Amino acid sequence: MSEFINNQTLERQVKLKDLIKKIHQGMPLEEAKVLFKKDFQEISTDEIVKLEQALMDEGMSMDEVQSLCDVHAAVFDGSITDIHKPKSMMKIPGHPAKVFSDENHRILQLIEEEIQAYLGKTDPNSFLMLRIGFERLMEISKHYERKENLFFPALEKKGITSIPKVMWGVDDEIRADLKEVKSLLDDKSSNYQVIEKKILNVLERVKDMVMKEENILLPKLSDIMTFYDWIMADKASDEIGYFLEKPKESWAVKEVKQEEEDTVQGEIKFDAGHLSQIELNSILNTLPLDMTFVDKDGHVKYFTQGKERIFNRPVTIIGRHVSLCHPPKSVHIVEDIIESFRTGKKDHEDFYIQIKNMFVYIRYFAVRDKLGQYLGTLEITQDIKPIRDLEGEKRLVNES
Repeated sequence: MSEFINNQTLERQVKLKDLIKKIHQGMPLEEAKVLFKKDFQEISTDEIVKLEQALMDEGMSMDEVQSLCDVHAAVFDGSITDIHKPKSMMKIPGHPAKVFSDENHRILQLIEEEIQAYLGKTDPNSFLMLRIGFERLMEISKHYERKENLFFPALEKKGITSIPKVMWGVDDEIRADLKEVKSLLDDKSSNYQVIEKKILNVLERVKDMVMKEENILLPKLSDIMTFYDWIMADKASDEIGYFLEKPKESWAVKEVKQEEEDTVQGEIKFDAGHLSQIELNSILNTLPLDMTFVDKDGHVKYFTQGKERIFNRPVTIIGRHVSLCHPPKSVHIVEDIIESFRTGKKDHEDFYIQIKNMFVYIRYFAVRDKLGQYLGTLEITQDIKPIRDLEGEKRLVNES
């Protein structure tokens, strides 16, 4: 029985690939739809993913598969099964999947009410409203950026590369099309018929992407992403932003199960990622600058040991009070800076001095926790003369 099912699945894959290739070779879309309905009543999310992956595995370039995206989206529209749709996630207020889907509905609403409603009207008020609506639609870039940077990594970790590569490529094309239309709308000399044609084209591409996100991407994410993946996506969403407005409700997770975390035992966990002690120490010592950290009580607790040192700092100063690490004539300056940080009067202070053939930039920063409590002072020292001397551009890698 399993062999029969496998053969049947393989046969469907072959037919789907043949159909896509015929479309690629120039078969009219309407003819392709007739063939599709003849051989397939519906298609699952997994089949579409496997189809795109199989085409790329067989040697079809990512650009070619990407060029087919809009075409086969139109063929499959209305035929994709929704048995895998992430219904449960869509009921959770503020969940990244629900926020993403809600944005899709808002995108379609904006297209209908704020753009299509004014197409074909050439009076000044309608043209102004069209420009405003299109400018608002360009906020879709944040919607795409969250997809590309918060969702795609989870798929790639599972070896699913076709969805990210194809969708990201089409996203960039849509962004470029939107930018072109906006430029034409801002140019009073532009031909309205040309503008309208380009608008209709890009709106169709946006709608097709909404369909693929709803029927292919979100169901696949539902299968792939772990509870912890969704937490990370939720945590990073605010930094990227949203389509038009931030969700009114947030998805707050107070406790993360240890077994769901990716952190390797013994590594240091950060707000974004985790590192071993060796990796962290090596990274800090690789930085092209000197860093020194003085704790909240004024004692030197840490400093980097990179190859290029500006000031000598022997390890014997670890634990020493910062007031004893400077000449008497300048110690009051350091103490005043630290006191201004401790009281909250300041958050940083900068100095720059000429030392021999170096132009040294010395920066002090108050280090605070998420509640704003003072943890200590970070000193960063760097010779910025090579940076100040830069001219022109450098776009090529050095040969040696």
